[in-house]
Amino acid sequence: MKIVLTGSLGRIGKPLTKNLVKNGHSVTVISSKTERKAEIESLGAEAAIGSMQDVDFLTTTFKNADAVYLMVAWDAIGNVFDKEIDFPTEFLKIASIYKQAVEQSGVKKVVHLSSIGAHTNKSIGSLSIYHGVEKIMNELSSNVSIKFMRPVAFYPNIFRFMPSMKIDNAIIQSYGGETKEPWVSTVDIADAIVEEMEKPFEGRTYRYIASDEVSPNEVASILGEAIGNQDIKWQIVDADQLLNGVLASGMNEWVAKGFIEMQAAQENGSLYEDFYKNKPNLGKVKLTDFAKEFAVVYNQ
Repeated sequence: MKIVLTGSLGRIGKPLTKNLVKNGHSVTVISSKTERKAEIESLGAEAAIGSMQDVDFLTTTFKNADAVYLMVAWDAIGNVFDKEIDFPTEFLKIASIYKQAVEQSGVKKVVHLSSIGAHTNKSIGSLSIYHGVEKIMNELSSNVSIKFMRPVAFYPNIFRFMPSMKIDNAIIQSYGGETKEPWVSTVDIADAIVEEMEKPFEGRTYRYIASDEVSPNEVASILGEAIGNQDIKWQIVDADQLLNGVLASGMNEWVAKGFIEMQAAQENGSLYEDFYKNKPNLGKVKLTDFAKEFAVVYNQ
């Protein structure tokens, strides 16, 4: 198949590109950075350098593709510490641009990277934007088949715990305890996307992706063991206290408030309701595997 990928060579894009090329597909990778061109080509793919906010560029790149992979990257929109960015508006703007490019290019098969939480826009914090993005994509003509990929929390998000682990011997959040919750490896996400790309496309479907289920306390224990510090604990603080702390750090207010609301949804389980109704088989990369990567970075 001729496949076009957005997302450049990030944590998902790189293994995704490698696997699709290995399987014999003709792959074009879109990147906004000219310096990525050589690396993309070294993987056996074609580079298309341009902006995902440029409808004409995307339309031209999508033309004659058998399938396209679409994602909206947070860091492509801007830094979460930029207080001037209206993240919901920017996310929906890119989704609308994607929709227009798909329509104009004639693409009939789309794999879209969404997120857990996309099943609702109620009381799940910043993840509610994915509900809006899916809604826009669902406005495409019914002759466009879409597979929505809904991964849970990425293992690399755990790197955000590093400062408080070093300073306070703790992972500080507004929820915690022994209730297990799902996490996912970006490698397993890439594998799932390849699998769905190569299956027949019909209508509109979605698939959750997860690699492991561990409780907050288990996360702290696994990371502590990996870095050689068994004193690491998962510490629960008041939600308002945590919110004030992240706002004081300079985080965008919408992102900060959404982060706290999302943690409340994690604690009461509402974030995972639809996931557990449609629970997938777990991937191959476990938290103990990722903890080794985490430990290398932590100890540098």
